[in-house]
Amino acid sequence: MLEVKNLSFDYSKKNLFDDLNLKVQPGLYGLLGKNGAGKTTLLKLMSGELFPQGGECLTMGFEASKRIPEMLSEIYYLPEEFDLPSMTGSQYVDSYSPFYPKFSMDFFKKCAEEFEIYPGSKLGSMSYGQRKKFMISFGLATWSSILLLDEPTNGLDIPSKSQFRRLAAAGASDERIILISTHQVRDMENLIDPIVIVEEGKIIFNHSMEEISESISFLLDDSEPSGEDVLYYEKVLGGYLTAYSRKESDSRAVDLEFLFNMAVAKGRGLNEIINGGVK
Repeated sequence: MLEVKNLSFDYSKKNLFDDLNLKVQPGLYGLLGKNGAGKTTLLKLMSGELFPQGGECLTMGFEASKRIPEMLSEIYYLPEEFDLPSMTGSQYVDSYSPFYPKFSMDFFKKCAEEFEIYPGSKLGSMSYGQRKKFMISFGLATWSSILLLDEPTNGLDIPSKSQFRRLAAAGASDERIILISTHQVRDMENLIDPIVIVEEGKIIFNHSMEEISESISFLLDDSEPSGEDVLYYEKVLGGYLTAYSRKESDSRAVDLEFLFNMAVAKGRGLNEIINGGVK
């Protein structure tokens, strides 16, 4: 449903993407990367807000940059920063929901109630966090086939982040892509799967949690680990969090921050292990 083929893109003298390839099927994906890695740019290319210099970006089978109505009605992109018109939340929903044929007023009301926001209020009178929760609620309620969220938890307090995770999970389906770009990986624990990591203009990692757990074990060691099957480790409270290229029954849950650091450090070697290149 989302496919990037041999994509190249640059800003002025900075080459950001060169021969980038990515295919995204229905699921609740996490797009991770350092600041400046190109996560936001990639979302804008997928939504057709930016044009590639080379290659192509296909959204719902359509060339994204052409932004034809059939595509736009099936994709919703919520940037990290946004401007809202001078109207109430209810007026916004009445004005913009008709662009999305599958919009669910019931689901919007459920999200608004969970987030404790009041659509009858003026959008301009809401805090940044309240406006963010309003727009997340609207985006989820569109039931668009593709939902792109850029740093959705920025500006949310701790309870609201928990509410977001519940609502995002409720808004997922076997026919929908939800792609969440974030560097706040702790906010996305137990939510995003598969994980896509972009680094230096390349997709260096694209795997599901199942694929990871089938090939790698995460253990807490008392002493500094050693051995050929040690992939990566970090000193943490209580010992050393260690990734091993073997499967263990007592493996810990995947720590996303640790996984990100390991992927950046190991590069292609980690993909080879997950893909079965190392036994």
